[in-house]
Parts: sequence; structure tokens; C-alpha cells
Amino acid sequence: MSIKSFLIGSPIETIREQHERLNKMAGLAVFSSDALSSVAYGPEEILLALMLGGTALLHFSVPIAIGIVALIAIVATSYFQTIHAYPSGGGAYIVAKENLGTYPGLVAGSALLIDYVLTVAVSISSGIAALTSAFPATRAHTVTMCLIAIVLIMLINLRGVRESGTIFSIPVYIFIGGILLLIAASSVKYLSLPRPYFEHMHEAGAGIFPLFIILRAFASGCATLTGIEAVSNGVRAFRAPEARNAGITLTWMAVILGVMTIGIAFFADHFHILPNSSETVLSQLTRTVFSKGAIYYTIQFSTTLILILAANTSFADFPRLSSIMSLDRFLPRQLSNRGDKLVFSNGILILGFLSIFLIVVFRGDTHALIPLYAVGVFTAFTLSQAGMVRHWLAKKERGWLKGIVINGIGTVTTAVVLLIIAVEKFTHGAWIVLIAIPGLVYLTTRIHAHYLSVADQLTVCLDKAGTFKHHAVIIPISGIQMAVLNAIKYGKALSDDVAAVYVCLDPVETEKVKAKWDRHCMGVPLVILESPYRSIIEPLLDYLEEVRGEYPDGVITVVLPEFVPSRWWHHLLHNQTALLIKGILLFKKGVVSTSVPYHLVK
Repeated sequence: MSIKSFLIGSPIETIREQHERLNKMAGLAVFSSDALSSVAYGPEEILLALMLGGTALLHFSVPIAIGIVALIAIVATSYFQTIHAYPSGGGAYIVAKENLGTYPGLVAGSALLIDYVLTVAVSISSGIAALTSAFPATRAHTVTMCLIAIVLIMLINLRGVRESGTIFSIPVYIFIGGILLLIAASSVKYLSLPRPYFEHMHEAGAGIFPLFIILRAFASGCATLTGIEAVSNGVRAFRAPEARNAGITLTWMAVILGVMTIGIAFFADHFHILPNSSETVLSQLTRTVFSKGAIYYTIQFSTTLILILAANTSFADFPRLSSIMSLDRFLPRQLSNRGDKLVFSNGILILGFLSIFLIVVFRGDTHALIPLYAVGVFTAFTLSQAGMVRHWLAKKERGWLKGIVINGIGTVTTAVVLLIIAVEKFTHGAWIVLIAIPGLVYLTTRIHAHYLSVADQLTVCLDKAGTFKHHAVIIPISGIQMAVLNAIKYGKALSDDVAAVYVCLDPVETEKVKAKWDRHCMGVPLVILESPYRSIIEPLLDYLEEVRGEYPDGVITVVLPEFVPSRWWHHLLHNQTALLIKGILLFKKGVVSTSVPYHLVK
């Protein structure tokens, strides 16, 4: 407990939950770091895809970036509608489930959960890539640094929402300021050396192949939109009025993201910057504008931090979404439990472990992870917007016609983009996500069926109620000592039918036990079980079956004598047979196990 308190701090009372919520400034840091940080790799992914068609196609990077920013505006406007229509949070999952049905809701929820895991892996690996660009000697330790970063963010999130928001705000705003400064300085340099931007556009040949490359570049750049839905999933994390504060935060995020995306794409093209394996595009642009000085290292360091902290968006939303799905009985109910710091600790831990697995499998390579990215989030985008169209048609609330137009455009646009991404990225790894989503949907339906079955079987039914016609108490022993005598006293208090059971592994020891038994054990009969193969468990289970056969309408209580050492490490010096027996008996119908502890003092 002292280690736990040191790592995550003291517990917070439930009554203080309102004080743990976020204002707009902290909310932007917590929920927008994923989307804002994508400018560090989104424009680079566009250029990487365009390079397949030769340098002539590189000038399409800015038109593609403009198209992506237009898509950001459409999606952000659509989610603004969602926030005010569903201020309880839940985003795409709730909207799709309530308006389109259970299965569309599960598809949206599953797609987002998978995307959040990928977000952590991509953000962390991109952040470490920014660090290794500035310090190439560290490249050999990429995976190790990625794992350390995930563990640190996981611990920070376990400390609570408000505390994590405070910690993350500073690097997020340093990054925003640094990128805007970079764009401003690039503008000054650009204006001092004017150059017609579209002068080389005619070099790109027409035809199917360039169009295919451009569509692939657009699909790669759409990774920039991941994280836009985060605010709508976490509305309840904001201070009152929750919907208004969340909507304002979403607007801030969309405007800042659009400016930074176009700015980096435009100036990367203007200064003829090309992607390479040893240095990121953002690092090259910053070095070109500022040289390797204090500003360069500040921007690189803040980029590393925000890319690493961008994973916090997932750590904020994955546990919240999984808790909502858990309350609907589609995920294990443990995911809906709040920890000591009023956060969904189980969800945070699961997300951390899954992300670590991805980092290890893909060796922290951002470009290997990117193709898996964005499929899930655009699936959720499309279902969410379609659900909102259905919502406006059904409710016909104030402004419903405007809502249908906004969300209708959002549905069509994101569906087209989803199709482009799925086709263009299929052979590069998107097929994994396209298989994982229905796989997770199937798992959630099986979990739901289990919970419904449990609820049905546990429903109180007077016809099933009754009394046991016999109660047998069985005490497995390994010898005669004080723990056994305590268990016998307890057993006799439970029933008149008490028997002790001893498994014979050594005939000499068995005779010693029999010789002492009648003298110490209060008239309780001793049953000797033979075990030719030296097993303790099997003879005991066979004996229990015999008793069950004799009293089919009865119940058996197995009383286990246990001594409890005074030091935790003393447990390592003794076998754990009682623990094994309890675990096995848990699955035996009509058998109850209980322990009678005898506490040692030294």
C-alpha cells in the first residue's frame, strides 16, 4: 500500500468528484493532445506516399492537406452537434447504439477501442522518433524508451484526471506555441524569398497511377483526424456546463489543428523537404528555419513530449468508453469500477499492456503502425454521423434540419474516406483492423450473452428455493496439530456429521496419525484414503463424490485448516495445497469450502 500511495497518491473521496473535473484549458491538453500531435507525422505520411510517384507529385501535398483540413472542419462540426445532443458522453458508441441499433453501436465502440490502442502505440513511437532525430545515438534504444514512456503515462493517469491535466498542460501549450512560431518564422522567410507555389504542378502526369498515389497519400494523411472524437467521448470530464465547455474545446482544437496542418505541409513543400529514415519532416523544417539552436531543440523536445503525451487522449477515453460498454454488459464489469483516484484504473492498465504489446511486436516503428491507424476511427465517424441523422429525423428538435444537413454531409464524407483508407491501406496492414473489429464485436456479444444468462439464473425464484436435507462436513488434514484441532471445533459447530480425511502417501506416517487420532480429536471419525499415485487431490475428490452420491439433496462443507505465518515471505516456505483445493472445489456443485486460519506469532 505504501508503494501504491507513492506511485499514484492518496485516495480521493467520491464526494470530491466534481472538483476533479477539467476546465477548458486543461481539457484541451487532455483530450486534444492526440489530434494536435498528429501534425508531427500526418504531413510526413502524405509526403512518404507521394514519393512513390516521384518528385513531381510532391507538390500535391498542400492540396491534400487542404482537403484534410476541410474534412477536419466537417467532422468537428458534426461532433459539435453530437456533444450537445448527447452531453452524457459516450460519443460514437452511444449515438450509433441508440439510433442505429446494438450491432452498429458495438462496431463503433469496438473500432474506437482498437483505435485507442493504436493511438498510444503510434503516438509513443512518433515521440521517440522525434527524440532520436535530434539525438541519433539513442536510436538503438527506441523500444526501451517507448515502453518507459507508456509506463510513465499510465502512472500519471492512475493519479487522477485533474492531476494528469495539470501535468500535461505545460508541454501541450509549449508545443502549440512552438509550431505556431515555426509557421510564423517560415512565413517571414517565405515572403522574403517569393516563389510561385504552383509552378511545378504541370510536371505530374495525368492518369490512373498518379491518382492512385494521391489517394494513398490522402488516406495516409487522414491519420491527422484521429483524436477529434475524444472530446465527445469525455464530455462528463468537463466542469459544468459540460456540453458548452466541451464544444468550445472541440472548436479550439479543430482551428489549431487546421492551421498547423496546412502550415507544415505548405512550408515542407516550399523548402523541398523530403522524408528520410534518420530525421522527421518536422525536424528538418525546424532546422531549416531556425538552424540547430535553442528554438530547434525546444520544438523537438516539446514535439517529443506532446507525441508521448498524446497517448493520454487514449488513456482518458479508452477507460471511459470501456466503462460505458461495461455498464451495458458488453465488456467485463470490472471496467466500470473506479479506482482510488476516481479514474477507471482497470481500463488504464489494460490499455497500457495492449499498447506495450504492439510496440514490442512492431519494434516501435511508426511507419509500420500507421497503416493500421485511422480505419477504426473513420468507422466510428461514419456510424456516429449516420446515427445523428437518424436522431434528428426521429426527434425533430429545434434546428433539426440544419443538424441533418451537417451530419448528412459528415456521414457521406467520412464513409468515402473510410472506403479510400480501407482500399489503399488494406495490403499494408489495414486488413488486421478490418478483422479485429468484427472479432471484438463477436467477443462483446458473447460477454453480453453470458451476463444475460447469469442474470436469468440468479433471478430469485421461490419454486427453486428450498432447504438442504443433509449437511456433511469434511476436514482434509495432513497431520495432527493446532490448526487441525481448530478446524474440528469449527466443523462440529456446523453439523453433527463431521469426518476428517487423511490421504495416505506414507504408510508409516499414516500409522502415527491413526495412533494419535482418538486421543486428540474429540470423537470425529478419521477416514484414510489410499493414493497409489501419490496424489492428494484426486482421492479427496473421489471421496466427495461418494458422499454426494449418498446424499444427493444435501450439501458438503469442506473445512480447510490453515496456519497463517507472521511474515509474508514465510508463505514461500510452505506448500499451498489448501489454496489449490479451494480453487478446484469452486467448480464442484453442491460443495462449499471454507478456511479456518490459525495465526502464528513468529
